[in-house]
Amino acid sequence: MAEPGDTRVAVYIDFDNIVISRYDQVNGRHSFQRDKSRAFETADRAADPEYADKVARATVDVGAVIDFASSFGTLVLTRAYADWSAPVNADYRGQLVSRAVDLVQLFPAAAYGKNGADIRLAVDAVEDMFRLPDLTHVVIVAGDSDYIALAQRCKRLGRYVVGVGVAGSTSKSLAAACDEMVTYDALPGVEPPPPLAEKAADKPAKTTRKRAAKAAEPVPDDDATADPDDAPAPAKQSTRRAKATIPVFAEPGHEPPEPEPEDPQDVATRLLERALRLGHEKDDAEWLHSSAVKSQIKRMDPSFNEKSLGYKSFSDFIKSRDALAELDESSTARLVRLHPAASARG
Repeated sequence: MAEPGDTRVAVYIDFDNIVISRYDQVNGRHSFQRDKSRAFETADRAADPEYADKVARATVDVGAVIDFASSFGTLVLTRAYADWSAPVNADYRGQLVSRAVDLVQLFPAAAYGKNGADIRLAVDAVEDMFRLPDLTHVVIVAGDSDYIALAQRCKRLGRYVVGVGVAGSTSKSLAAACDEMVTYDALPGVEPPPPLAEKAADKPAKTTRKRAAKAAEPVPDDDATADPDDAPAPAKQSTRRAKATIPVFAEPGHEPPEPEPEDPQDVATRLLERALRLGHEKDDAEWLHSSAVKSQIKRMDPSFNEKSLGYKSFSDFIKSRDALAELDESSTARLVRLHPAASARG
């Protein structure tokens, strides 16, 4: 049972919207559709390195979005809507599942599945508000103007509405309909996209997929033409592999290799930095209560425990990161802030 005054947050992510918007922001307007990035498979060895670099530059940090949402209160539910059989979305599966995000599968009824996520997300959000009357905040991760009516309905039902969208792809009308609108680029921990001019300088020449595939095909000689059985296999098979979709649930024995576990100390340091940045940005205060910072860390990672890291108290944990955080113990209320040098780096 929720305590009176507790804030409880529901997060709804139009995943296609945020991924496409970020890709277009980093690589140029309409580049996602032009590059046919929906079918791009980063794990394929035959994948064009140029497109692999584009996809890598536009990777969305889902953790930054969820951590920002958790700064408003306890996350009651988090859902992401997309066609998870598309390779560009399936690559995020591990990142989403590790943050306990409920993946809602959308099977496109038409060629482009237009408005599929918009309608399903809106219906679920309205249903949840009636089913869970203790919801206080609704976070909509999308910049589409189709969500204006949803934001207005949430406000009429007494919920505080927060929108998260990519700069340059967010509707001004949607921002006006929300109680608060933030850009994905401004979230703590999100790296700024590289400038387009810098990307162009890194690449001596820009080739299309058709040209690359044509260059990869062997040039037939007289002997190969005379005897088709001796001719080398065409290079079209690798193209098919690059367009193959990744199943949402892999077959037994075909699971991707588990990544190497990260150092718990490094993970804890990043959690502390992000919690401090969120606190300073949200409260606009120079010093934060250490208890509030710890609560924010626990919301981002419930497994956090300073004692398991070798510290007797949370204050000792902060002191061990003196290059990142400053602790003021002059009063009974222990206060903490991001170190000025670390703040300048961010």
